[in-house]
Amino acid sequence: MRHGILALALWAFSGLAAQADGEKAGVFDYYVLSLSWSPNWCARVGDARGSDQCDARHDHGWILHGLWPQYHNGWPSYCPTAKAPPSRAMTREMADIQGTSGLAWHQWKKHGTCSGLSALDYYALSRRAYEGVARPQVFRQLDASVKLPASVVEEAFLKANPALERDMITVTCKQGYIEEVRLCLSRDLSPVPCGLDVIRDCAAKDALFDPIR
Repeated sequence: MRHGILALALWAFSGLAAQADGEKAGVFDYYVLSLSWSPNWCARVGDARGSDQCDARHDHGWILHGLWPQYHNGWPSYCPTAKAPPSRAMTREMADIQGTSGLAWHQWKKHGTCSGLSALDYYALSRRAYEGVARPQVFRQLDASVKLPASVVEEAFLKANPALERDMITVTCKQGYIEEVRLCLSRDLSPVPCGLDVIRDCAAKDALFDPIR
C-alpha cells in the first residue's frame, strides 16, 4: 500500500513538473494579433488603476494587446527560452502602441517566449503586424459613447482590410463593452483562418463603445 501511495505521489509530481516547464518555444501554428480599444479598457479597468495608458495626452484608440503564438487548438504560454529578456528601453519603446511598458513586458513573458524569437525580433514583428492592419478611422470620430452590435466592429475591419475574411477575425466583449478585435495571421503575417477556439464572436447587440478622450 505504501509503495502504491509513493508511486502515485511521484507520478503526480512528475506531471506537475512537466506542466510547470511550459511548452517548447517556436512550436506553434499561427499568430493571433489582439487589438484592444483603449477607452473601453480604461472605463472597465484602467481608470481605477490610474494607468498612464488612460491619460488623454496619449490619444490611444486601438492598441496592441499582443501577438500570440497559437496552436490550431489551444496556445502555448510562458515557454522556457534561452533568449535574453527585453531591456527596459525595449519595453518602453513599445508603449506607443501597447499603452504601457508593463504590458509589453508581460506580453513577452507570457507569449513572446513561445515565439522562438529574440525579444527584439518579437517586438519588431509585433509592431509590423500592428502596422499592417488598417484600423478603421470611423471609431476615432465618435464624440460620445454608443451602443452597437459587435458585428458592426467586425464589418468595419473587414471593409478596411480586403484581404481578411470572416473566419480570420473575431470581436470579443467583456462586462458589456466591446473588448478586442483578434485577427489570425501566419508566421509571415498573412491572414489565415482562425481555430475554432479563437472564433468566438461576441453576440451582443448593444455593447458599449466609448470615444477617445
